[in-house]
Amino acid sequence: MQINSGQVFDYNQFMLWLRDLVQNGKTSGNNQAASLVEFTALNLKRMERLNKTIELDPLLSNAIKEIESAQKWTVLTEAWCGDSAQTLPLIAKLENVAKGNVSLQIVLRDEQPELMNSNLTDMSRSIPILISHDAKDNKLFRWGPRPKPAQQLLINWKKFPAGKTWNDFEKELHTWYAKDKTRTLQVEFLDLIQSANNS
Repeated sequence: MQINSGQVFDYNQFMLWLRDLVQNGKTSGNNQAASLVEFTALNLKRMERLNKTIELDPLLSNAIKEIESAQKWTVLTEAWCGDSAQTLPLIAKLENVAKGNVSLQIVLRDEQPELMNSNLTDMSRSIPILISHDAKDNKLFRWGPRPKPAQQLLINWKKFPAGKTWNDFEKELHTWYAKDKTRTLQVEFLDLIQSANNS
């Protein structure tokens, strides 16, 4: 998998960079619209909260510890991405318990057009996207851009908005995330990791 020249972060570096953006009233990318800057500040708060509160399901914790061969996980995201803020803390936690067999790198969507264009979702450049490769660069699995029930909420809203604005939908989506407490995401990763372990 080819990473273009651009920023590459581990999770701690990404968090430090995010805090720096927020302190300076900025976001990632060329579009510095006030709404995206506000999303970035909100995302930082979400991630800091999740960093402290996520509890791993024992089955998922065991599965990630059973990974025997090195994997590289690459996440495509941007600072303003709300779905990333709700999912990246869990991904980072999985790296931490993987006994060194998972290496997480975080790259920015708009700096990696080729990688993004080869990982579209229904022809859109939706993020976050996680791609897992083994040591020989064979693709093991892909996840994203959000848990399946959350993705279905988006699909339903696009088909039948019923007068809901984008802001209304965003509130509904993040209410779902808050109630779910990463449980669905953990089930999805358990399936992916077990499948990769058994392949």
